[in-house]
Order: sequence, then structure tokens, then C-alpha cells
Amino acid sequence: MGRLVAVSVLGIALALLGERLLALRNRLKASREIESVDLPNCHLIKGIEAGSEDIDILPNGLAFFSVGLKCPGLHSFAPDKPGGILMMDLKEERPRALELRISRGFDLASFNPHGISTFIDDDDTIYLFVVNHPEFKNTVEIFKFEEEENSLLHLKTIRHELLPSVNDVIAVGPAHFYATNDHYFSDPFLKYLETYLNLHWANVIYYSPNEVKVVADGFDSANGINISPDKKYIYVADILAHEIHVLDKHSNMNLTQLKVLQLDTLVDNLSVDPSSGDIWAGCHPNGQKVYVYDPNNPPSSEVLRIQNILSEKPTVTTVYANNGSVLQGSSVASVYDGKLLIGTLYHRALYCEL
Repeated sequence: MGRLVAVSVLGIALALLGERLLALRNRLKASREIESVDLPNCHLIKGIEAGSEDIDILPNGLAFFSVGLKCPGLHSFAPDKPGGILMMDLKEERPRALELRISRGFDLASFNPHGISTFIDDDDTIYLFVVNHPEFKNTVEIFKFEEEENSLLHLKTIRHELLPSVNDVIAVGPAHFYATNDHYFSDPFLKYLETYLNLHWANVIYYSPNEVKVVADGFDSANGINISPDKKYIYVADILAHEIHVLDKHSNMNLTQLKVLQLDTLVDNLSVDPSSGDIWAGCHPNGQKVYVYDPNNPPSSEVLRIQNILSEKPTVTTVYANNGSVLQGSSVASVYDGKLLIGTLYHRALYCEL
């Protein structure tokens, strides 16, 4: 009888594990392949060889790139090189990506930048917020951009127990921001277990010098975050649920869910066109290829444009798609004045004239 119970328990456990594995493959879109959608006027950006995970563009056309992200279990083409912040002036006829100098005293050797966001204060001071993973820990760094010197002055490092696994950030003040946690745990094994069991414990945090709080939760894996041009709505990408959440932003900075847009791809970072309000999303058509890297079958890339997201039927257009022959693992797409920048987790970056 005891053996029968043991065999029954083992059978149930194996069945549960098999069901979870199948569910994870579905969440990763592990069987999905895409057809190419080409843009005619594109070229790879010189100087970006090991990822440009996030891109943010100022109103004057200066684009910031976070480069060189390294995460446990994620491929890297430059595993021993620290990350950095690059800048490109999109108003130039032939813009080049240049690395910004960072002020002394900041630990450049362990710099591991992830999501980024800019904020322009009333006195025109430009702040750059950077999610950083020094030694795979979690911080948000605040820099002041000094345009004349093409440099960043480090102002503050933020650590908090409510920021255990920060992915992206959207600045809403000189020391105020919303941030996504893509996992509830910070330990790599517990992160994997959380993902495998599909616990939906990821969340969004609001941070200010006076208050830190959870303002939205229940996400599978909260990833990219951005804000509407009128500052009324926060957009959050839930990458493993293939969703973009539209959240009402209230005067006390709390968020309430307004709607969810379901897509057929793993949505990473979100950019917002300030003139039209359109959302541009860097996406992973097949997440398994991202995490199980095979140079002979590399991860593909996909860029979506979402128009009128607040309407009953938003328009979703595939602007660019590639099987990995040109661009592997697109994570962000950002537009400025007819120009499109596409960044990746650990590969190259693309500059296109639309």
C-alpha cells in the first residue's frame, strides 16, 4: 500500500511538472516562427556589438542607449566588458553613437545597465535614470546629463526592499519614478521557480524620497514601462503574458487598471511617440530562442506599433520583423522625426529612416 501511494504521488508530481513545462513553452512562444518584414533604409549602428537593451530619446533628438546588459542565464557577446551609456544625435545627417563619460566615484567596473528613462525638470536640467545590476544586484542610478561635456554626473544610488528585481523605470520627477519588478524574488533559483510555477507575483513600484509603495501587482513578468504624453496613463508590458496593460495614474500616484491589450508576442520595452501617442514595442517572437542561444538558430526580432490604444479596437502593425539574420533579440524600438532605432538584449542595434 505504501509503495502504491508513493508511486501515485510521484505520478501526480511528474504530471504537474510536465503541465508546467508545457505552459512555460506556451508562454515563451517556443514554437513560433515569423515572416520577415523589411524596412528599406536601415543600417546597423557602429559601436554597438553586445546589446542595447533600452533607448530613450529627448525632445531635441538626443538618444540614449543602455548597452552591455548581462544577466544570469542570458547570452553575452562581451561577458567581461562592463556596460555603458551611449548617445546619438538624431538631428545630425549621419549620427554616430558615442559613449558618455561618467563622473569619478561611480563604480564603472560593475556597471550593468538595463532599463533607462529621462526627465527634464522645470529649470531644463536633464536627469537620466538607469536600472543597474552591479554584481547582479538591483539599484536605480540617477545621473545629471551635462550636454556641453557629453558626460553624466552621478547623483544618487537607490536601493530598496521593494525593488528586488528591477527591469525598467519611467521617471516622473527629479527623484521620482515608477519601476517594474519582473520577479518577486531576487535569488536566481527562486526567480526560475517563480517563473516555472507561473505565480504572477511581479509588480510595479512607485518611488519618491518620501514614499515607496506597490501601485500595481499580479503580473506574470512586468517588463517595459512608459507614460502617455498627457501623463494620465502608465503603460506596462507583461512579457510572458503577451500583454500591454493600460493603467490610470491618480494624483496620489496610485494606479488602477483600465484595460489590457493581448498580443501574440513577448513584449519587452515600450516607447511612446510624444507627437502621436503611439506605442512602439520591441518584442521577442520566440522567447525560448532568447534564453537558449543557438548561433545557428538565433532569436528573431519584431517591432510593433500600437495606435489608439485607448480605443475599443487599437491598431497593431508589425513595422519590422527579422529571423535573426540581421538583428537578434529586439528589446526596444523608439522613434524620432521619421527615424526608428531598434535595440536588442545582447546583439546589435538598427537605425532606420521611415
